[in-house]
Amino acid sequence: MKGLKMVSATEAVNHVQSGNKVFFQGAAMTPNLLIDALCERYRELSKVEIIQIHTHGEAKYLQQPYSEAFKLRSCFVGANVREGVNTNNGDYIPIFLSEIHWLFRRGIYPLDVAFIQVSPPDKHGYCSLGTSVDITLPAIQNAKMVIAQVNPKVPRSHGDGIIHSDQIDFAVTCDEPIHPSLTGAPSEIEQKIGAHVAELIDDGATLQMGIGAIPNAVLHNLGNHRRLGIHTEMFSDGILPLVEKGIITGEDKEIKTGKIVTCFAVGSQKLYDFIDDNPSVHFKEAAYTNDTSLIKLNPKVTAINSAIEIDLTGQVCADTIGKYQYSGVGGQMDFIRGAALSEGGKAIIAMPSITNKGLSKISAVLKEGAGVTTTRAHVHYVATEYGVVNLFGKSLKQRAKALISIAHPNFRETLEREAFERFKNM
Repeated sequence: MKGLKMVSATEAVNHVQSGNKVFFQGAAMTPNLLIDALCERYRELSKVEIIQIHTHGEAKYLQQPYSEAFKLRSCFVGANVREGVNTNNGDYIPIFLSEIHWLFRRGIYPLDVAFIQVSPPDKHGYCSLGTSVDITLPAIQNAKMVIAQVNPKVPRSHGDGIIHSDQIDFAVTCDEPIHPSLTGAPSEIEQKIGAHVAELIDDGATLQMGIGAIPNAVLHNLGNHRRLGIHTEMFSDGILPLVEKGIITGEDKEIKTGKIVTCFAVGSQKLYDFIDDNPSVHFKEAAYTNDTSLIKLNPKVTAINSAIEIDLTGQVCADTIGKYQYSGVGGQMDFIRGAALSEGGKAIIAMPSITNKGLSKISAVLKEGAGVTTTRAHVHYVATEYGVVNLFGKSLKQRAKALISIAHPNFRETLEREAFERFKNM
C-alpha cells in the first residue's frame, strides 16, 4: 500500500517494550488484531501500561494470564473492562473527555506507542481514522510510534481524522467489519421519557445526545420539528431518519453550519455507509467537539444526558454505582455547561424513575462512595416517565418537591419523609 511499511501483526507488536505506555483507539475502530497479537507476548513483557477510553472486543489484556503483563488506566469504563477496572488489573482516570488530549500534549501521560485502525491510503497517501477521531488524533500526534491496522472496511470520514501514511511507522492488513453497536426498541417507559424530552426541543435547536434507547426515543418524536442541527461527541443510527426527512439540516448552527459535527460514532453498517465519504459529517477531536466555549455559540443547544441516580438536591451521579466504577465522566459536564450557556439552550438529564432492580433512581442522598458527575448547580431539566422539572433557580426544598413529583409513585411517600427529616420544613 502506498507509503506504508507493511509487516505481520506479530512483527508489528514486537516493537512494544516492557514499561511502555500504549494507546488503544476505541469504539467501533478498536484495533483488535493488534491488541490480541500484543497479548500473546505476555510472557516476555512486564509493566506495559494501556490508556484508552472505550474499546470494543474481548479486552484480553485484563484477563488471566495476559493481565500479568498489562495494566490498564482507562479514561472511560465500558462493559468489556468494567470488572478489571474494579479489581487489581485496571484503574480509572476521572477526566472530562474535553481534557484528555492534555495528558498527551502536555506530557502528563507520554505515549510510547499508539495502536490505531485506518482506511487504506488514497492516491495521495492519506488514510482515514474512520469513526473514532476523539482522543485518537492527539494520541498519534504525540506518540513516539504509530502502528496501524489497515482495513478497507473502515469508512473514509471527512473532517480532521485524515492522516498521511508517513505518520504510520508500521502497518498490518485487516479485512473485517468494524464493530457494530445496536440498540433495541425503546420500552414503554423509555418512549414516555422520549416524548417528554422531545417537547422541550425547539425548531432550530442544536442537539447533543448519545447512544441508547432514550436518545433514540427522543429522536423518534422529532418528526414534526424543523432545522435541527447536530453538534455532539457521538451519534448513532437514531439520527438517520431525521436526516433522510430533511429535519436535520444544521442550517441554524453557528459552528460548522450545515455539518453534523462529532468526534466518534457507533452503530449499524447502515450508519457506517452513511458516514463513508460524506462531506456533511465532520469528525473532529474531542477537544473541539466538547469545548464549552464553542458549544455555547450554537443556538438553542439541547444536551440530553443520563444518570445512574440523582439526589433530592439535584446532584447527578452518572459514572458509579456507589463505590463501583461503572462508566466514566465522559462529556456530560462539557455539554451540560455548553447548553446552559447557549442562547435558548437546555441542559437535560433523562432517566427512568427506577432501576432494573426496581429501586428508585431519585434518592434522598447518593449511595456511599458515589461520584458526583454533575453538580447540583449545573443541573437544569430532569425528566423521567412521570414528567419534566426544571431545577434552575430553585432552592433545596423546592428542588426536593420537584424531583419527588417525577419519582416513581411507590417511592414518593418515603422520599417526602426523608426530605422532611432533612429540611425540617417542606
